[in-house]
Amino acid sequence: MTSFKQLSAALALSALASVASAAPQTYVIDNTHTFPRFSYSHFGYSTQLSSFSNTQGKVVLDAEAKTASVDVEIDIKSVNTGFADFNGHLQGEDFLDTARFPKATFKSTRVVFEGDKPKAIEGQLTIKGVTKPVTLTVTSFQAMPHPMMKKPTIGANAYTQIKRSEFNAGKYVPYVGDDVRIDIAIEAIAP
Repeated sequence: MTSFKQLSAALALSALASVASAAPQTYVIDNTHTFPRFSYSHFGYSTQLSSFSNTQGKVVLDAEAKTASVDVEIDIKSVNTGFADFNGHLQGEDFLDTARFPKATFKSTRVVFEGDKPKAIEGQLTIKGVTKPVTLTVTSFQAMPHPMMKKPTIGANAYTQIKRSEFNAGKYVPYVGDDVRIDIAIEAIAP
């Protein structure tokens, strides 16, 4: 009888250990390898590409349960068009209005998996105090120990499209395109 109790206790501990090892892992965004970019039509002449240089946040991933959450904050004052004057122009009231709204945020509401990898991230995007639902399409995902830091690390590329006029940034529409594609390359490392 004692051996049955010991076996039961061992099985229970083993089950708890496997649940504990499958716990969600938190990853902190690596700002040096995370680049939100945006592109839009400029009078139909060309597609303009710009980025933001300062991003922070976290990703929580439970690979076994196939669940995740994403929380990103972008410093809008770090907009980079390649020209300081144009950076200032986009930070003005007609566009990003960084004096009143210095941050943009994305908070996931659901992550959709295909097999072992996320394929879409649904969430709430806030720009200039306006919050709208968006879905990020994930085009690549990698989870493995970082070869140099030897820590669990994830990386992904994803995109979505918004109408800037819906975020109170519609100056010069339709001449300057209303449709804005947002791409993000993200890497995040377990602390």
